[in-house]
Amino acid sequence: MTTKPRQFVAFAGHNLIARGTLEGVVLLCKQRLDEGEDQRIALYDDGNGGAVDVDFHGTVETVIENLADHPLASPPSPAAEPGRGPGRPKLGVVSREISLLPRHWEWLAEQRSGASATLRRLVDDARKSTSGQQVVRQQIDGAHKFMWDLAGDSPGFEEAARALFNQDFDAFATHISEWPKGVREQLKRFTDRARAAAAANA
Repeated sequence: MTTKPRQFVAFAGHNLIARGTLEGVVLLCKQRLDEGEDQRIALYDDGNGGAVDVDFHGTVETVIENLADHPLASPPSPAAEPGRGPGRPKLGVVSREISLLPRHWEWLAEQRSGASATLRRLVDDARKSTSGQQVVRQQIDGAHKFMWDLAGDSPGFEEAARALFNQDFDAFATHISEWPKGVREQLKRFTDRARAAAAANA
């Protein structure tokens, strides 16, 4: 199964200028800066609203090369060939090292399905048990982080923040209705995901 690349968004001042993968967004930002952009360039994680620090000094090649060591850069795809090495590449199973205490290994050894299958089942069960309300909270927190950094001085900010944390998304949309379009669009992405999670959990 192919994992959707992590998404990022960039602003010049309050204007949305790019959305996409980290490398794609950084390239567009670097181009804007080299062309003389005089407004603050800010990058954010589209999933959690966190600000993303990138060093734009040097050439385009240097900036992209430095991205390889960025903590948010996508990990390289496994290079294992089918039928070779540990894991089951044809099924998308990847072998990686984990560290457990002796009692954990002992318990896993007692499971009829084997250690790997048992661990996969436990992870899947944990993922399914994550409540929709937790996802709602994550999206609300992401929206707040984003708006605090980029729009903290916007009119109606306090009222908007209260509506956001009260999960009154219609009132929230009203309070930010006069904010720049790009900022509203990004905030709507967070609240749409929060609405969807809340509905799924109802």
